[in-house]
Amino acid sequence: MQYKTDIEIAQSCKMKPIMEIASIAHVDEKYIEQYGKYKAKVDLSLLKETNKEDGKLILVTAITPTPAGEGKTTTTIGLADGLKRIGKDVTVALREPSLGPVFGVKGGAAGGGYAQVVPMEDINLHFTGDFHAIGAANNLLAAMLDNHIQQGNSLGIDPRRITWKRCVDMNDRQLRFIVDGMGGTANGTPREDGFDITVASEIMAVLCLSDSITDLKRRLSDIIVGYTYANEPVTCGQLNAHGAMTALLKDALKPNLVQTLEGTPAFVHGGPFANIAHGCNSVMATKMALKMGDYTVTEAGFGADLGAEKFLDIKCRMANLTPDAVVVVATVRALKMHGGLAKNELGTEDLSALERGIPNLLRHVSNIKNVYKLPCVVAVNRFPTDTDKEIEFIIAKCRELGVNTVLSTVWAEGGKGGEALAREVVRLCEEEQGDFSFSYSDELSIAEKIEAVVKKVYGGDGINIMPNAKKQIQKLEELGFGKCPVCIAKTQYSFSDDPQKLGAPEGFTVTVKNVKVSAGAGFVVVLTGDILTMPGLPKVPAAEKIDVDENGVISGLF
Repeated sequence: MQYKTDIEIAQSCKMKPIMEIASIAHVDEKYIEQYGKYKAKVDLSLLKETNKEDGKLILVTAITPTPAGEGKTTTTIGLADGLKRIGKDVTVALREPSLGPVFGVKGGAAGGGYAQVVPMEDINLHFTGDFHAIGAANNLLAAMLDNHIQQGNSLGIDPRRITWKRCVDMNDRQLRFIVDGMGGTANGTPREDGFDITVASEIMAVLCLSDSITDLKRRLSDIIVGYTYANEPVTCGQLNAHGAMTALLKDALKPNLVQTLEGTPAFVHGGPFANIAHGCNSVMATKMALKMGDYTVTEAGFGADLGAEKFLDIKCRMANLTPDAVVVVATVRALKMHGGLAKNELGTEDLSALERGIPNLLRHVSNIKNVYKLPCVVAVNRFPTDTDKEIEFIIAKCRELGVNTVLSTVWAEGGKGGEALAREVVRLCEEEQGDFSFSYSDELSIAEKIEAVVKKVYGGDGINIMPNAKKQIQKLEELGFGKCPVCIAKTQYSFSDDPQKLGAPEGFTVTVKNVKVSAGAGFVVVLTGDILTMPGLPKVPAAEKIDVDENGVISGLF
């Protein structure tokens, strides 16, 4: 059987005009700023001027990712379409894809099969220009910082202690470590520098956590860019860059409105990576979606130990949000990989591999139920090679934890394949009351917060803080950042900081290598393992397969 590619499915869809989608989402046309026929930005004044109560908030997360794939975004979209099909007033809130993965390993990131957001090509490429604005604001700050040093350095900034990097939204390992300012005194001060990918920029986190233009400007002003010769922090506000940066970002702060293949309103806005940042779409988009629908389905990146932990411990804490239900996405194939099978061995029934791998799913589910105390359902993305025995095995294991398992076929069937999951989510929201709690309190020290996440969420024995990181923690606590939540940057491939430890490893410690503050975002970043904030392209990048014909029709984009 010849399957259509994701982009072929998306291009065959007859989209509704964006004003019709706005009407479905109860957004008056006076708040809509159209970007062509099928995209729009929504003015921030909508939130101030609507009196509607918030709808139910459903978080979609997943097991620890593997090369076999889990389908978290696909499930999020398919669940929203499923809720719509059973008569619910629903919106979906998602992150915008980064160009790095689009042209690197992953390809497009707007869902898959018959559960996608469209226009797929626009969303995956330039969309409404938000990421370009973030990159411009980031690099304006970098330029003003180096210019300050060039023009006399009245703040006494130590060029060796600059923490602010430039950024570009592309995987480019060549830019990780550079030396710039060469060519004599007229061309700046020579120093070591580097680039992050745009989605790892603190500006991305700031934009996604801001709840107004005023809040955005305050957060930008608080960003620490480096330290003086006297070891005092230097902020963006001291460089007087925050006003101009806010001007660049004022439109980017407005959430984007698009649609699913089945015409469900989708707010797609912001996109920090979950392994190196907090991995959630913007607070503004989530709050807008909650006002415009009785049910809002949103997603957090990578496994529940990363995206969901940061959604719950950082975003919900800052934005005063409480999820009503959580969906944990899994596949038989991925669980068998956690059980030690190679990717080419996943097509045959293997209950022993599944038994070795399923502790990964069970730990994620237990965390949602027992650490965060939220109602939970497991969604199994069914593949043609999955056997009934394998599915029954997962259902039985999850039932032991008091959690139901629902089969999802949204990739092949769209909203129809998400109806059973939709009904279970509605049941959770209506019948099972959660008692939401964070995994740590604000009052703990930075080290205690890190240890709480490692022990409660990752299942580790504790932490090993390197001497340099201990000094950094002491300095941050002296500067008054001890009460901030922690944003732990670690590999997405394991509960531990070792990507080779699959399943649900035990008896491990997590090594804390570096600790820095994202003062504008309002959290402390904890770097474990070898975390790259600028990815590289693979041997055969996805970009090699992408093309466009004489009519402007794109092919190969996933």
